[in-house]
Amino acid sequence: MKKILIIQNKRIGDVLISSVIANNFKAKYPESEIHFMAYDFTHGVIQNNPNIDKIISIKEKELKKIPVLFQLIRQIRKEKYDIIFDPYSKTQSRLICKFSGATQTIGHKSRKKLGNFGYYTHPISISKEKTKICGKAIEDRIHLLSQSGDFEPIDYEPKIFLSDAEKSENWLGKYQYKKVIVLGVLGSTPQKSMPYKYVAEIIDWIAEKYDVYLLFNYAPHQKEEAQKIHDLCKNKSNIILDIYAPTIRDFIKLMNQCSLLVANEGGTVHIAKALNKPTFTIFSPYVNKEHWASFEDGKTHHSVHLLEMKPDLFESFTFEDRKKIEKNPDVLYHQLTPELIIPELEIFLKSNL
Repeated sequence: MKKILIIQNKRIGDVLISSVIANNFKAKYPESEIHFMAYDFTHGVIQNNPNIDKIISIKEKELKKIPVLFQLIRQIRKEKYDIIFDPYSKTQSRLICKFSGATQTIGHKSRKKLGNFGYYTHPISISKEKTKICGKAIEDRIHLLSQSGDFEPIDYEPKIFLSDAEKSENWLGKYQYKKVIVLGVLGSTPQKSMPYKYVAEIIDWIAEKYDVYLLFNYAPHQKEEAQKIHDLCKNKSNIILDIYAPTIRDFIKLMNQCSLLVANEGGTVHIAKALNKPTFTIFSPYVNKEHWASFEDGKTHHSVHLLEMKPDLFESFTFEDRKKIEKNPDVLYHQLTPELIIPELEIFLKSNL
């Protein structure tokens, strides 16, 4: 029996797509024991996954403390893992791998020429571009998996596992008699959030065009910002503000009862896809769509990116250039107007409502 650890100390979407490693490994080795290390606020997307035997919970701020990191490394050594997959591949997880005592440690090489100091037994270069519809982020994780054996056929689709009790919870109440569109009105960071005025214009267009309910989704700390967008909307009659999912798991249960998602790019998009819900994604100018646009067919899953609509605005789109845009994407974001987005959105909604 093999004992496996997957380290993904990042955000919700990253954790969900990294679960494809567990799903494929368990499919080939059903007797294996698979542990998954993730920040405490992300557990909702891997909860109840039958391919993960144990979730190792860590707190983001705590792990930055050197004594806490050393204590975690000692804990990992005691587990005596056979293989550690590290799709996170940052300093903390690299140190865990280096001193883990695992037979095989598999992670991505650093982009810095002097950044690879024997952290992994199998250091893997990140691929330059995607070759499959699942997107490069998932491909990169499957590439890590393939270093430990042949797992064909590969299941590239992340999955969320809801219990029967969770499926039976009634989240929509009085709103269940119309279709409900979930609106990710804010990105996970300000750099991933569209200008509020544009978001309100798109919401007003949907409200005028379709007889549906519109449910705002946002993180708990974003409530005031979401209210600002609501205040800018002219047509508020079909906007749902009295339903809110306080946790990731609650959002999953709520999203499972809604019709589709229209959102800024982020973890909620990956959740909706894992629930087989149609998605329309608006990418921030600095995010590489090739990396994160998964399973897009132009119908069930569709997205827009300024680079596709106005390529002349980008001198280049290298990793370094994207980092520069990330510091201040606002100027470019204002170029992605509702007039550019709405025709694409209309095609999507006609196909999925």
